[in-house]
Amino acid sequence: MSCLLPICVSSLWTQGRETPPEKTDHSRHQCFSDRSPHLSTMEMEQEKVNMSKALSADSGSYRCSACHGDEDWGSKHPIRGRAKSRSLSASPALASAKEFRRTRSLHGPCPVTTFGPKACVLQNPQTIMHIQDPASQRLTWNKSPKSVLVIKKMRDASLLQPFKELCTYLMEENNMIVYVEKKVLEDPAMVSDDNFGAVKKKFCTFREDYDDISNQIDFIICLGGDGTLLYASSLFQGSVPPVMAFHLGSLGFLTPFNFENFQSQVTQVIQGNAAVVLRSRLKVRVVKELRGKKMTMPNGISENGVLAADLDTEVGKQVMQYQVLNEVVIDRGPSSYLSNVDVYLDGHLITTVQGDGVIVSTPTGSTAYAAAAGASMIHPNVPAIMITPICPHSLSFRPIVVPAGVELKIMLSPEARNTAWVSFDGRKRQEIRHGDSISITTSCYPLPSICVRDPVSDWFESLAQCLHWNVRKKQAHFTEEEEEEEEEEVEEGEGEG
Repeated sequence: MSCLLPICVSSLWTQGRETPPEKTDHSRHQCFSDRSPHLSTMEMEQEKVNMSKALSADSGSYRCSACHGDEDWGSKHPIRGRAKSRSLSASPALASAKEFRRTRSLHGPCPVTTFGPKACVLQNPQTIMHIQDPASQRLTWNKSPKSVLVIKKMRDASLLQPFKELCTYLMEENNMIVYVEKKVLEDPAMVSDDNFGAVKKKFCTFREDYDDISNQIDFIICLGGDGTLLYASSLFQGSVPPVMAFHLGSLGFLTPFNFENFQSQVTQVIQGNAAVVLRSRLKVRVVKELRGKKMTMPNGISENGVLAADLDTEVGKQVMQYQVLNEVVIDRGPSSYLSNVDVYLDGHLITTVQGDGVIVSTPTGSTAYAAAAGASMIHPNVPAIMITPICPHSLSFRPIVVPAGVELKIMLSPEARNTAWVSFDGRKRQEIRHGDSISITTSCYPLPSICVRDPVSDWFESLAQCLHWNVRKKQAHFTEEEEEEEEEEVEEGEGEG
């Protein structure tokens, strides 16, 4: 597995010294230069060798807990390139790595750039900064893809024919294994179609919340609107295969492909000739007090795919985790009282939200509910988290953008008169009571969305076509007579002056 290592190393190394690493390094070099006039040439060379050995020994083994958990990085994972500053790609200080503790990077966790079993982002060796130019993000395959998950919008008869054409093409022309959800084949129109019967028998089916297909899918094709992409994200709580979304729904902001020439477009993706945009997701951890209710788990798996073993019953807590593509919404629910929740950033209370609620969204979600609540629209390549109040009881409470690497924690205020409700991409809605908490940070598992052209062009195209961004009638230009009259008025004004 590969990742963008410079992001991991860009975090601060602080504990164990009163001075930052730069100052410590500078003092060592300064001390060496002060002694140099009193040293012979051989002594100076020996001193340089000793310092070089110390550096190589200290940087030989470290790990990035944000991206790789407890995975150690040593000689098997060498650092590429040379770090010259600590702004984006600094290396650990010159001393024993055990003396330091790596704190969270404000740039967010290193995104995992392998998607499913066979796909990854084509690395650009000329890239210096850890954030690649959006136009340079290209899809490549370690091995040829063999399995594809097709997600179709439910209860839409107009999609049956495109669905049949696509699946027939994938199976017969490309000899691929096609996965579909079991309830898709239970559609009455699908069951009654005898012409599709031979192809239908070749499908591999699964059931949401029961079957884990995360390691069996090479890439995903969505037929419908933006909801199909959100649903695809919810199926993969870890690494997400590349997603190709066809616009067959109502809005289609996240679905850039047209279905008319799907054969050539799908062929290009299979050949690895496509641009991708890495849509960051939110890692959400909900901790609830156990209040005597026993949760029922189908097949030992909770509703979001997290194993029941994640319930920490020893400390009286119920823990659930979600991967969210658009937003986490905390609102007042059916209560007529104002929502009253405290928002913490990296352990510090920054504000109390009094209003209808608050939206915590990704850049992808900035064009959804957050945009309707008055937030700015952010390009998906910007590493950030948005905090947007919903109808706040304060005229000065404006939406804000915080760095992607921070951790937000939201809890009911002690003075809250009622409970709150939370939903994740509009799903899994549940009640939040006193003592419960919601922790939110940027996930290291982005959703790789395949582009028609490139991330920048596709985004502005969606703004114009779907949201009619800055669409207005153009101002009429002056006629020649009006221009002459305007010039005469200007001359007369200057003459009077």
